[in-house]
Amino acid sequence: MSKEAAQQDIKIFQARRILTMNPAQPHATHVAVRQGRILAVGTQEQASAWGRAHVDDRYADQVLMPGLVEGHCHLHEGVVWLYVYVGFYDRRGPDGKIWPGLKTIDQVVQRLAEARSKLEPGRHLVGWGFDPIYFGSQRMTVQDLDKIPGDGAVVVMHASMHLMNANSRALEMAGIDRDTDIEGIAKFDNGEPTGELQEFAAMFPITRMIGNPFRTLGQSQECLTMFGQVAQSAGVTTATDLVNELHDEGIVELARVTRADDYPLRIVPAASGMLFGRDVDACLGKLETLKKLNHDKMNLGIVKLVVDGSIQGFTARVRWPGYYNGAPNGIWVTSPDDLEYIVERYHRAGIQLHIHTNGDEATELTLNAVERALTLHPRFDHRHTLQHCQMADAAQFRRMAKLGMCANLFSNHIFYWGDAHYGTTMGPDRANRMNACATALRMGVPFAVHSDAPITPIGPLFTAWCAVNRQTASGRILGESERISVSDALRAITLGAAYTLRMDDRIGSIEVGKYADFCVLDSDPSEAAPETLRDVAVQGTVVGGHPLALPKAN
Repeated sequence: MSKEAAQQDIKIFQARRILTMNPAQPHATHVAVRQGRILAVGTQEQASAWGRAHVDDRYADQVLMPGLVEGHCHLHEGVVWLYVYVGFYDRRGPDGKIWPGLKTIDQVVQRLAEARSKLEPGRHLVGWGFDPIYFGSQRMTVQDLDKIPGDGAVVVMHASMHLMNANSRALEMAGIDRDTDIEGIAKFDNGEPTGELQEFAAMFPITRMIGNPFRTLGQSQECLTMFGQVAQSAGVTTATDLVNELHDEGIVELARVTRADDYPLRIVPAASGMLFGRDVDACLGKLETLKKLNHDKMNLGIVKLVVDGSIQGFTARVRWPGYYNGAPNGIWVTSPDDLEYIVERYHRAGIQLHIHTNGDEATELTLNAVERALTLHPRFDHRHTLQHCQMADAAQFRRMAKLGMCANLFSNHIFYWGDAHYGTTMGPDRANRMNACATALRMGVPFAVHSDAPITPIGPLFTAWCAVNRQTASGRILGESERISVSDALRAITLGAAYTLRMDDRIGSIEVGKYADFCVLDSDPSEAAPETLRDVAVQGTVVGGHPLALPKAN
């Protein structure tokens, strides 16, 4: 390309202020972009140093910061909106509609019944977002769901996606009865199934029957469009799909859709190690083949493992003294013997692992497996990342630092389930140290924070607010000593998350050579009072130098 042609390709974005997240140059007013990458950052004079360029002043009264990075979410955030929301909190859909939260099980049944009346004949009725922990000791059963008219299956996914409820017809169609010997099938005193199914093995007969829509439909054009709308509205320009089953057609479609200039996100799918189990070679072979489809906006290469379940679902594995309400310890999604073998094989192959551990017993088991793998096969800069890692204590964070590991902490839990953790699942002492960002920072563990959407709504500025304020839905401050500063929280949703994805050389800050991905805001979040951080409004995004307006609410 001639010098003249290169100059014509330069665009300079002007803003009231640019928060770069680069400590060597924290602020600027202009950023020059060429071929989708950042060419220069600074004043107008500095940004113009490469030659004549068009100055785009549409953001002259706004603030730019790096595009936000959601390091743990799932593409089925775009799928769930095809089904019926039955969660406790109000929730905004991709079209801007607010779905009111439901405060009783009867209200859940009523909304499902209304949806059934509008459903096409022959289709299964599927709800999502339900969580019985908000209803005290009451649990949903087949008797509740059997009140819904019709003779078809009714399936309700819990908010955690680690449990579900089903009506009698769904259990019958899936072949689940009193004699089914699978861990996690809850039963009445008379031995009959209650309809509550805990963890993936117990849920599998149902998900197989209904076609596992949360996984397979997540990579359709329609669902990817909805996912993009939700993420972009939150200022996100890079997001994960942190359990991807590597269906050939789905990955081909994902590669095609994301390649479009107007698609608002870069997607990082994580291969589901859980699906392949001990057959690590099969996963590695499939991954190697599909990685050939990678491009700037789709980046396959990492693997996700799941060790335990959900704390609020009482399926997470926790150490002594166990659950505060006396519930039995949780479920090993991956058995201890299998985990040791699987971690060693992926580590030896050079794969970066993202490992779900909610309870501290699961975290301890995983640290042991990673330490063994590193002893057998030393590797620098592996960045194996513990996902959620909610109950880790100071000693475990010290081990993570020593082993070169990262943590991606589920800060949103403080708001949504903090009161339940304080009074029901963990008790006051342990609840106060959950999602311990300050301890991670103090121990030198690189960390991010996340939403796990659709478990909680995608919104990194809200997630940062949770890490900074640690305020529950009732207003309780849960663990004041684990609060972090606004600047540390902003780093966690930009460079911190990028680091855990091994993409900090391309995203996470506004620096020369990185992708020109920006989040457009109405004010500077670095100057926001801690309690107002969640109120900073997203105005738009820029991806690869392409300005993208937010989707309009219906």
